[in-house]
Amino acid sequence: MSDTAAPEPDCVQGAPHPRQTRLLYGQQDAEKEFLDAFVTGRLHHGWILTGPIGVGKATLAWRIARFLRATQEPESGGGLFAPPPPPTSLDIPEDHPVVARTRALTETGLYLVRRGGKGDREEKRRENFLLGEFSEVIRIEEVRGLANFLHMSNTEGGRRVVIVDCADDMNAQAANGLLKMLEEPPARTTLLLISHQPSRLLSTIRSRCRALRLKPLSVENMHSALQQTGLDVVETPALAELSAGSVGEAIRLVRLGGLEMYERLVAMFATLPVLDRQRALKLAELAAQRGGGERFELLLTLIDVFVTRAARTGATGRPPTVEAAPGEIDLLARLAPDARAARTWAVAAQEITDRSRHGKAVNLDPAALVLDTVFKIKKTATV
Repeated sequence: MSDTAAPEPDCVQGAPHPRQTRLLYGQQDAEKEFLDAFVTGRLHHGWILTGPIGVGKATLAWRIARFLRATQEPESGGGLFAPPPPPTSLDIPEDHPVVARTRALTETGLYLVRRGGKGDREEKRRENFLLGEFSEVIRIEEVRGLANFLHMSNTEGGRRVVIVDCADDMNAQAANGLLKMLEEPPARTTLLLISHQPSRLLSTIRSRCRALRLKPLSVENMHSALQQTGLDVVETPALAELSAGSVGEAIRLVRLGGLEMYERLVAMFATLPVLDRQRALKLAELAAQRGGGERFELLLTLIDVFVTRAARTGATGRPPTVEAAPGEIDLLARLAPDARAARTWAVAAQEITDRSRHGKAVNLDPAALVLDTVFKIKKTATV
């Protein structure tokens, strides 16, 4: 495959692809854990990179891939010459040929498993992939391609690398196909599985992999990571607060107007337990706009954020230290003054999540689903 400007299923819209990202911020512990395993000769054949969406799991996977393809393994040294000193970083020089080849997806010792194009026939899947129309899942066809890659002789030597992004997207057939490869791993091959929700993976897959856990970014690391994207992002405390340490989520918030959307939510809830119906109807209309699927999803996410912040305020006895929208701190303190209110909001959060999941599963009208959610919050505020 060659690099292309077309959309890719494993890339946050509006951001560079993780293989184009050179530095990783805030995940030194995960990098050190992998590097220690490499240096001591205890490199496991399968790794699951876990953590919230957008904190750098894919970026780390590509850093590891470049490192393994470009670095001599410890046991390879010796002979007439002393072995090279052990590496102290996953960094690879920018002018190394592996860097250019991985960015162009032409590195022969690397295989990427990700969602393919829509369609039943191979020609149609390839056509839709180039058009940026992707399947909702990773299918067995994508894993069969990996099997062919692993059965080929490793003519160039070195360790081969497989990236699955993201493993949560595999359907049952694909997951079972990958499991067979993990049960009988090819020699000198490392599989890197990116997972936002490892509990969704087969337990047998999890048991055959070692976990690398990535954590949300601090405000400082978030600032550096956003700068590296080269995007014109105006950072605010509210952006850092609502993105919860996720660069990917921060980019989504900026691209879809999430900060303004959250301000509208807080302004609407400011009159609770009396509901401002005009504001509620306008918000529902926003969700129902044609082509507004992404904004609808973001709106549901932000409603969940608000309810969760209310529950946390009551549980801790104090509102957040950073206000994500004007008037939010006073509103949360009023709606969730104590532990009893915290329990009420926590129950509401779970019910709202379940209702949203069911509503999307049965293709409920987005406007109706938003209004249903808003009325549930109104009811909770009156308890």
